Amino acid sequence: MKSVDEARLESDLQYRYDYLAEFIGFTEDDVRRIHGLAARLTPRIPAMVDGTYRQLLSFDATARHFLPRQFGFEGQLPDGLAALGQDAEQIQFRKEHLRRYLQALVGNPYDARMVKYLNVVGKMHTPQSGNKQIDVPLVQMNALMGLLSDTLTETIFDLELDKNEERSTVRAFQKLMWIQNDFINRHYQSASPQPTPSSPDTPPAASAWR
Repeated sequence: MKSVDEARLESDLQYRYDYLAEFIGFTEDDVRRIHGLAARLTPRIPAMVDGTYRQLLSFDATARHFLPRQFGFEGQLPDGLAALGQDAEQIQFRKEHLRRYLQALVGNPYDARMVKYLNVVGKMHTPQSGNKQIDVPLVQMNALMGLLSDTLTETIFDLELDKNEERSTVRAFQKLMWIQNDFINRHYQSASPQPTPSSPDTPPAASAWR
C-alpha cells in the first residue's frame, strides 16, 4: 500500500497533481494522445468556444458573472444581461481566454508550469484572485467543466478516429478534466461549511469509502 502525505496534498501543487495523475491513471501515453490530436482539434476550438458561450449566456446564473469588469479588460462594459450577446466586447475578451485555455490543454507540456496554470484557472474564478466582484459559485464551475468535457468528447467523436484511438483519446481527456476540476474545487474548500458531527442515532451517510 502506497503512503500518501495528505497534508502535503493541500500545500504542494505538484505533489497533488502527481497523486491525482497516478491515482486516476493519467499517464505519459495519455499526454501523447492529447498532444497528438492538437493539429486536428485546434481548428475546431473557435466553434467549441462559441458553443460554450452560447450555453453560458443562456442562463442568468452563469451570464451574470460577465457583467463585472474582467481583469485586463479595458473596453466598454455591458449595461445589463440583455446586452450580453456573443459580440459584446467583454464576451469577446473572455472567449479569447477560453480559446487560449483549450489550446493550452492540447498543446502545452504537462510540467510544473502547466500544473500552476491548472491551479490558476481554478483560483481566477474566486475572490482569491484579487477581484472581489468575481465570485463564481462552485455549482456554476462544475456546470461549465461538465459542458467543456462533453464538448471535447463530442468533438473527438466528430473526428471519426480509429475506434481504439477514439476510446483512448476520450479517456485521456476525461482524466485530464477531472484533474482540472479538482484544481478548481480546492479553492472552494475553505468557504465550505464544516460537517456537523453525527449523533449516535444518526445513520451514516452513504460513501464510496465505506
